[in-house]
Amino acid sequence: MGVLDVLERKKGVIVGDDVMNLFRYAREHRFAIPAINVTSSSTVVAALEAARDVKAPIILQVSQGGAAYFAGKGVSNTDQYASITGAIAAAHYIRSVAPAYGIPVVLHTDHCAKKLLPWLDGMLDEDEKYFKQHGEPLFSSHMIDLSEEEKDANIATTAAYLKRAAPMKQWLEMEIGITGGEEDGVDNTGVDNSALYTQPEDIYDVYKALVAISPYFSIAAGFGNVHGVYKPGNVRLHPELLGKHQAYTKEKIKATEDKPLFLVFHGGSGSSKEEFKTAIGHGVVKVNLDTDLQYAYLTGIRDYMLNKKDYVMSQVGNPDGEDKPNKKYFDPRVWIREGEKTMSARVKEGLEDFNTVNQL
Repeated sequence: MGVLDVLERKKGVIVGDDVMNLFRYAREHRFAIPAINVTSSSTVVAALEAARDVKAPIILQVSQGGAAYFAGKGVSNTDQYASITGAIAAAHYIRSVAPAYGIPVVLHTDHCAKKLLPWLDGMLDEDEKYFKQHGEPLFSSHMIDLSEEEKDANIATTAAYLKRAAPMKQWLEMEIGITGGEEDGVDNTGVDNSALYTQPEDIYDVYKALVAISPYFSIAAGFGNVHGVYKPGNVRLHPELLGKHQAYTKEKIKATEDKPLFLVFHGGSGSSKEEFKTAIGHGVVKVNLDTDLQYAYLTGIRDYMLNKKDYVMSQVGNPDGEDKPNKKYFDPRVWIREGEKTMSARVKEGLEDFNTVNQL
């Protein structure tokens, strides 16, 4: 038995019960699905290709900044216009191309802080419009990240958004406990260390409030996570804390299953394989990967340009002759492809690390 046995839609963007069943299967079989931040059709293709080649499901997500980039740097982002437009464009592109890769894909949006809520509102408007036409939302899921806010305000606002998503059976990911570092304009580099570790009581408060509305939600709980890559030893991750969250909630709700929560691992770049393994063993079903992939994408293009330097300095003329054309070297399809290949290789490494390979 594999993932495809629990899914109604076997390829392309999945929604509703398929998302729930995918995460349930992942939790039960101890693997996590990497969530790849995409900013262009090129990075989408690199991620899809990797997942297809190793027979794995994948999550593709756009951040607020990544979505704006998808629309184009020349588009104004007043009132989140570029971010809303770009996210919708990315969603339609991914929906169009994903079935060609023959794998299930979760279409997600990343970190949405309080100041970015108009972005989420705009996407949900489009979800509801799409739902009226197709019986499903445009996006599989969204993330609302109010971890900077007081706990009660975080939970109340998250609950309000889950109420809006619930009729569409749309998944909502929330965060409680701060992820350190900086991402998309949210700077947590100076926060008190204790704020990076969420308490089991807080997780249960989230669960209790949200499960009364809809079962389609996951929690990104802080266990020392930091965005970006860091030197080993500079960050103290404690993924074993996630086991305490599961145990506490299990006891509170008298659950028969050991892991009633769907948990998420943020700030995955730079973490050890042992840390991933421990977190996944405690019910993490999604791990975010971004920084490592940005660098991997660069390396293919960087090395190509360094190796072909004498062939890209002019349109005509290279070491093979002053009248030799260079079009086959500077064609974007050639050098951008090199970035896709190196990014794809790094995605495969993540799929291996998270035990996602051959789950289809």
